[in-house]
Amino acid sequence: MLELQNISFQVSGDTSGQKEIIKGINLKLEDHAFTAITGPNGGGKSTLAKLIMGIERPTSGKIIFNGTDITDMNITQRANLGISFAFQQPVRFKGIRVKDLITLASGAPLSTAGACEYLSQVGLCARDYIHREVDSSLSGGELKRIEIATIIARNTPLSVFDEPEAGIDLWSFSNLIKVFEELHRASRNSLIIISHQERILNIADEIVVIADGAVQDRGRKEAILPELLSGTVGCKYYQSDAPA
Repeated sequence: MLELQNISFQVSGDTSGQKEIIKGINLKLEDHAFTAITGPNGGGKSTLAKLIMGIERPTSGKIIFNGTDITDMNITQRANLGISFAFQQPVRFKGIRVKDLITLASGAPLSTAGACEYLSQVGLCARDYIHREVDSSLSGGELKRIEIATIIARNTPLSVFDEPEAGIDLWSFSNLIKVFEELHRASRNSLIIISHQERILNIADEIVVIADGAVQDRGRKEAILPELLSGTVGCKYYQSDAPA
């Protein structure tokens, strides 16, 4: 279980003083749940994801993961405890092959056939990618799917995806939906996905609405999604169309 206790995060503002990005958020996310976090741009969603992973540290409050206070832990320590993170813009690794990256993620020796199986799960033809470098020769959609393959290989209790639909084509997006559905169906792990996309929100168990650095609403998909679609929860900021 992940619990955020009165989490706040401030940065230096353009003028004197501090700008509060996250404002006293309290959230308790149960095990084995698929939670979608949505809300307007600039509302604090991605910052919240980075606070969970340890990329940013909260100004105040506590983060508890499976009974352990991880507030002061760094990224590596949180990863070792079982948290995975997929960036909005995946990192490129010049000189590292796709197979090497998936093997590192799995934490154990992995055969070529084993690495290929993970690539197949995200819709990539393994023979075309297994020996390629994770560099600028790969498109955004290819990088996204390879990154998701590494998260599947890690098989951690909690995986956080920051706007996985950003910058990918329609075909890749449609396949990502299938991957997330299968991840949720086949594992007992928890997923947190930051997204504007209606199709992602529609496959979640619970939706949390973040705006102006605070939780504006939360609840089961069946209750929250109709409100988002009708615009009754703040402005109408979801995106019903897949990315071009």
